[in-house]
Amino acid sequence: MNKNQLQQHDREHLLHPFTDFHDLGKQGTRVITSAEGAYISDIDGHKMLDGMSGLWCCNLGYSRREISEAIYEQLNKLPFYNSFFQCTTVPSIELADMLAEVTPAKMNNVFFTGSGSEANDTNLRIIRRYWDLKEQPEKRIVISRKNAYHGSTIGGASLGGMGGMHKQFQALDYIEHIQQPYWFAEGGDMSPEEFGIYAARCLDEKIQELGPEKVAAFIAEPIQGAGGVIIPPETYWPEVKKVLDQYDILLVMDEVIFGFGRTGEWFGADYYGMKPDLMTFAKAVTNGYFPLGGTMVSDRVADVIKAKGGEFTHGYTYSAHPAACMAGIATINILRDEKIIDNVRDTTGPYLAKRWAELSEHPIVGEARSLGLVGALELVKDKNSRARFDDDCTAGAVCRDMSIKHGLVMRATGDTMIIAPPLIMTTEQIDELVEKAHRALDDTAKAMA
Repeated sequence: MNKNQLQQHDREHLLHPFTDFHDLGKQGTRVITSAEGAYISDIDGHKMLDGMSGLWCCNLGYSRREISEAIYEQLNKLPFYNSFFQCTTVPSIELADMLAEVTPAKMNNVFFTGSGSEANDTNLRIIRRYWDLKEQPEKRIVISRKNAYHGSTIGGASLGGMGGMHKQFQALDYIEHIQQPYWFAEGGDMSPEEFGIYAARCLDEKIQELGPEKVAAFIAEPIQGAGGVIIPPETYWPEVKKVLDQYDILLVMDEVIFGFGRTGEWFGADYYGMKPDLMTFAKAVTNGYFPLGGTMVSDRVADVIKAKGGEFTHGYTYSAHPAACMAGIATINILRDEKIIDNVRDTTGPYLAKRWAELSEHPIVGEARSLGLVGALELVKDKNSRARFDDDCTAGAVCRDMSIKHGLVMRATGDTMIIAPPLIMTTEQIDELVEKAHRALDDTAKAMA
């Protein structure tokens, strides 16, 4: 089929995630046909620097034959077997061992899933089981943050704090939401340091309001990714740690986006010095080559679930899929052997921070922030007041299209432009990314004038 035929069939049969189907029907889809290294190409031959690593997942880019060959070999040997009924496979055992090695201390158990959404649903099940076995069944409430993203299942979307999603389904009633640490948009006249402490103390206030004896867990991304790459002020996580230390409440860190090297450490929890009880992962664990997610379970929680006995009545057909686990093994080996994460920490992360910060001088950029290989630009009409161009986030949509025109994939979250490029990026490619982003900003300024 040619491009027009493909777009027509797509329009007639394929329902896309997070899509206005009416608009998509008018515009037509962009058909991506190939990829190599840090670049993707569409059916028209338009080559683009992928500033989003697919969907936060292709940290090693698109040309790692080691991963695809590992999957192929496993499919020829044992294409599938389940992990129910006291069965297992060699790849699932080996990947579980590797994850125990690279995750924070005292996280030695993993429950495999097919995605981050499924893993966060699993977290809800584990939390409930843990407190029941501890004979504290009244501890039911899970606290999350506004504008957080924890997946699209009913459980995951309930944990997330995105109002637009909550309008389209009935959220679980035992999940509460608190202030997000978004200084640029919500910090007012406070300094970032003051706002970080304020946002963290909102957790303490919510716990006191609900009653510590009723609160089971607090879940948070180390950095809010899909919400707009909201990097919390430096005071935020230390203050959250102080709050959690006061109470008998589990900490769940959602590392679906920031795990496996994006911050320059293996996990965001490592970067911020946090010790979670449960930790969600997915996406980059297989470099996006095969669906796989999971929950790392701390010894504190796993020991209770194992020791108390009784069946844990939860699972998925594809938990610990052997080919997915082989993809994970190959991915972690590359990250280790090529010292990819060290390079982000020591070289490319600092270089991106330097170059990305230069964009803050652009007339329509209110803030340029980054950490490791992730960044955001706040588009504004007025720098002093931080006023946006309009209430419909028009500038973000325009800038996204302009960046594509210039050969760069950036994502628009409202009027915030975000990037999460592959960890294999060179400094020369970072220069290319910044230059193309600058051209997109210039064109957006003209369009919005």
